[in-house]
Amino acid sequence: MMAEGRFTNPVVASLAGIRDFFSKQQLEDRYTEQARADGMTVLITGATSGLGFALATEFAKRGARAIMACRSRIPEAGEQVKELSGSDRVEMRFLDLSDLGSIHRFVESLVHDKITIDICILNAATTLPKSRKTPSGQDEMFLVNYLANVVLTNLLLQNSVIRPQKHDPSHENSSVGKTPPRIIFISSDSHQGATSIDYDEFGRYFDYGVSKAISNYSYFKLVLNTYAIELSRRINPDRVSVSINLICPGPVNSNIVKEAPWLLRMILKGIFTIVFKSPAKAARPVVYMALSPDYAGTTGEYLHMFNPKKMDPKVYDPEAGKKLWERSMELLKEIDPGYKTYHEFPD
Repeated sequence: MMAEGRFTNPVVASLAGIRDFFSKQQLEDRYTEQARADGMTVLITGATSGLGFALATEFAKRGARAIMACRSRIPEAGEQVKELSGSDRVEMRFLDLSDLGSIHRFVESLVHDKITIDICILNAATTLPKSRKTPSGQDEMFLVNYLANVVLTNLLLQNSVIRPQKHDPSHENSSVGKTPPRIIFISSDSHQGATSIDYDEFGRYFDYGVSKAISNYSYFKLVLNTYAIELSRRINPDRVSVSINLICPGPVNSNIVKEAPWLLRMILKGIFTIVFKSPAKAARPVVYMALSPDYAGTTGEYLHMFNPKKMDPKVYDPEAGKKLWERSMELLKEIDPGYKTYHEFPD
């Protein structure tokens, strides 16, 4: 049985989002429209709609080369971003996070084109109304919301698409390449209170219905956050060379419930439209974390919108992180034909 999160149904989650929407934002005045990303290459997963689309538009507008990693709306979403941003430095690349082979091919294409990523925003996620099996035999929510991110980040690092750069505080306000690259995991504060990772059922496919979708989503965010902290431990053992931080952008009027049953989808979309933030507004704290000198050379930090806070204590447990890493590698060795090793990083 999968562990529960603190939200057991969509209505409870939506009400919590409404509360978060009106909370005080501690660092909001640190955000600036003037922050630039000239010379940077920014990778955003899940960028065809919602938050990811808004982020691609915002980074392109600020001078970055924006790479939209998606499995649909190619090339129309990219053309829309070009039009909205006024920049032609926008490209779309096919990436299906429910297919491990697609992840390998995606990274191979970046290596082939000699692309180096300065900012990687892992935004893609899904909430399904019922279980669905992927080609490799896992539940799609488990694969897309967690394991695919393990494969993608490790391949990007091992192939030097993301290149570690030791942090030098004297260069915090200087040009790209002087501070560590940044990996930002888009998380959710719904992970708070999820029970410990269930290793007996880890990666195993099982049937569930719509009532489990929200709690599953929360649980997988706990798993993802635990992985992010463990990744930071391994790649930054003594000094930060890759900034690995996490953020919950708050309640967003997004397309994440697109596969919910019709009536529930209509109810939630109504709530989202009336109360939740637009994707453009929700993108602001993410842009702040990605570009601000405040987060240069930091790692393991968590923002809930513009509020620094601690994640669930279980996320920081070194033993839990080590066990999750080892179990994830064992699983990948079983199911990923492209598996070699995902835990050796370049100096």
